[in-house]
Amino acid sequence: MAGSQTDWGVLLDLTGPGPKHEQLARALRQAIRDGGLEDGVEVPPSRRLAADLGCSRWVVTQAYAQLVAEGYLAGHAGSATRVRRMASGTGPKAPARATPPPRYDLAPGLPDLRNFPRRPWADAVREVLANTPYTDFGLPEPDGHPRLRRVMGDYLRRVRGAAPGTVLICGGVTDGVTGVCRALVERGHTRLAVEDPGWTRLRRAAEGAGMTVDPVPVDDEGLDVGRIPAGVRAVLVTPAHQFPTGTVLSPRRRAELLAWAWDVDGLILEDDYDAEFRYDRRPVGTVQGTAPGRVALFGSVSKTLSPALGLGWAVLPPQWTVRAHPPPVVDQLALAGFVESGGYDRYLRSARLRYRARRDRLVAALGPARLSGVAAGLHLLLHLDGDAAVVVRRARAADVKVADLDDYRTAPGEPALVLGYGNLADSGVEAAAALLRRAMTTA
Repeated sequence: MAGSQTDWGVLLDLTGPGPKHEQLARALRQAIRDGGLEDGVEVPPSRRLAADLGCSRWVVTQAYAQLVAEGYLAGHAGSATRVRRMASGTGPKAPARATPPPRYDLAPGLPDLRNFPRRPWADAVREVLANTPYTDFGLPEPDGHPRLRRVMGDYLRRVRGAAPGTVLICGGVTDGVTGVCRALVERGHTRLAVEDPGWTRLRRAAEGAGMTVDPVPVDDEGLDVGRIPAGVRAVLVTPAHQFPTGTVLSPRRRAELLAWAWDVDGLILEDDYDAEFRYDRRPVGTVQGTAPGRVALFGSVSKTLSPALGLGWAVLPPQWTVRAHPPPVVDQLALAGFVESGGYDRYLRSARLRYRARRDRLVAALGPARLSGVAAGLHLLLHLDGDAAVVVRRARAADVKVADLDDYRTAPGEPALVLGYGNLADSGVEAAAALLRRAMTTA
């Protein structure tokens, strides 16, 4: 059966709150919901799964019994226990027809994929394959390859003013934040304050790691530190360029945030997601550079090169040990070589010029609109007088993809659109803006 070929230790993530049998039941339930275990697949006998997972047989039998009661598994005396996804109402749906990509993509979150540095990256990969010792092609080290850890530590100190710390190479910011959240839960800290509005994916990652999320409002000075709830000892922030409002955490609020961390013996999770792109103001250094013992700093190449590479990093306080998913060694070493050669810096300089010119064209093409958050990054806010959801639908009908600011809030607020221009073709700026203006004015 297919189930007998499954690597159960990889498929089932036995982390989070609760005793081991609850962790196993939760992991199996999620695997069934996500489609990792299909309808009718045989799950292993309890003794074999217990041996695979390194737990007692009682843990497995309790988890199986719970899922049989919930309808996720079916078991009968003398026969194997099998998945019952169809009976539980969560079975696989008919394949959906693929939605064609929009002609004009103004959604936030992507860099210019058309200008990915294919040749320099290919050169970096060839250099790795030609000159890397065979010993580096074994299993990836859990914390990442030492060379990339050293290179990124030096780069972050040089470019972002980061302080020395434990550099962890991971699969991206979401992977790194998930690892830290799991470590927090293991230490008994199950609440995380997050910016509202904020990046939805990170909020969901924290919840998936077993944390309760406490939204904290953002204003024109950034996170309102004074409204972090009592009892919370961890906070996730984007201080250099708040997503999605584009505000910078003011010096006063930075001081308040650091004072809060010291007062509650807390940890600040700093998402430095697009710090490389500044146009109308000077770069702002990291909070981690001021208090490395209280801040975990996260970054990746997702907003500079491509999210498809799955390359990220975290700089952690020395006392923190975090489990993440190291990227393939060849890609790690290719990034190390790209940075060491100066190719990454050269690419970023040209990208800044390209994005600034594109932003200027978009702002001009939008005409007399109320805009904010235009000084940095790869997105801006377009404030509206009418219903943002209606404008989003009208724009999509015109083949223009935009995002509603409410998609990043916990409750509806002032109507606005989040317009990303990172992956917008230069040839389509004026046409996209014209269609968007029409969607805003159509009766």
